[in-house]
Amino acid sequence: MAPSATEPLPISSHIKDFVIQRKDNLPLPLAARIRLEAAGIDLSNGYPERPAKPLFLDDATEIRNVDRPHIDAGFRADKSKSALLGAAKEVIHLTKHIGTEIVELQLKDLTDQQRDELALLIAERSVVFFRDQDITPQQQKALGEHFGEVEIHPQVPHVPGVPGVTIIWPTLQATERKASFRQPGASGYSAYSKLSPEFCKIIDGKYAIYTSAHTYLDRNNPEAGPKHIERIHPIVRVHPATGWKSLFVNRAMTKQILGLDKAESDVILNYLYHVYETNVDIQVRFKWIPRTSALWDNRITIHNASWNYEGSEPRHGTGVTSLAEKPYFDPDALTGRQALGLDDD
Repeated sequence: MAPSATEPLPISSHIKDFVIQRKDNLPLPLAARIRLEAAGIDLSNGYPERPAKPLFLDDATEIRNVDRPHIDAGFRADKSKSALLGAAKEVIHLTKHIGTEIVELQLKDLTDQQRDELALLIAERSVVFFRDQDITPQQQKALGEHFGEVEIHPQVPHVPGVPGVTIIWPTLQATERKASFRQPGASGYSAYSKLSPEFCKIIDGKYAIYTSAHTYLDRNNPEAGPKHIERIHPIVRVHPATGWKSLFVNRAMTKQILGLDKAESDVILNYLYHVYETNVDIQVRFKWIPRTSALWDNRITIHNASWNYEGSEPRHGTGVTSLAEKPYFDPDALTGRQALGLDDD
């Protein structure tokens, strides 16, 4: 879960500025169809529903070009999290640094107080899992709206009639991009804590260029081909609910550290990726079964759905992303280990 929520996309008055996406006719897995129809989702016009994709870079950039005030739900929470944890049959910390499973609680039934405490737990543990969930796409979106403004992505397919609830469907995704074995994930808190104090001084306060996952055309030079949206963010950010520093880089979107030659930037970024991806003690792996839900914080994690079943069984899910604050750095912030009294220095 990345805290967030979002207003409907502005519709251009120039229809030529948008591309109308195709309808997909892939067979929907039976369990997914049953869930969606039970929730009252109309599948008669095809599945999934696709937004009208902005064609030009300036239209896409404007979608998130406004400052959004954000108060993290975890900031409101009781630090003991007793309302949430006390209602669970069991709380299982899957590793020392990352990952917790909450047993026998339904996400759809959580009170506002429990939702706030869940936000804080996710901020501390990076990802929280719930099994045996009975939750509709509409209830999933309502939960996301508690954490922030729900993102309605301009290119990602969503559940018909429920914009903001995106589709997680490997069969569909495989028609657009081949599954990859090389996308490891980890905890940004612990990755930062793996670095030496002197190396931290090198990267603290540094900013980098981050690129969007999708591409658009330059209105003034469409012949130049598709381009990514670019933003400037700190490579070490601070989580507002915990106040802890976290490494904030990933191979897919971090392009270059500002103020450094590309060769210099590549050396540092490749080392940071290496720290993130090769330290198994800061990673968690969770085995999925039907009706499992995961809530993670994109500000402090890298996630990956392992393609270890290679299409041998149908899989389908839905997701909601809540928008949060613009990334920021605070030189006085602590690491997670320092805050927890685990620092090795």
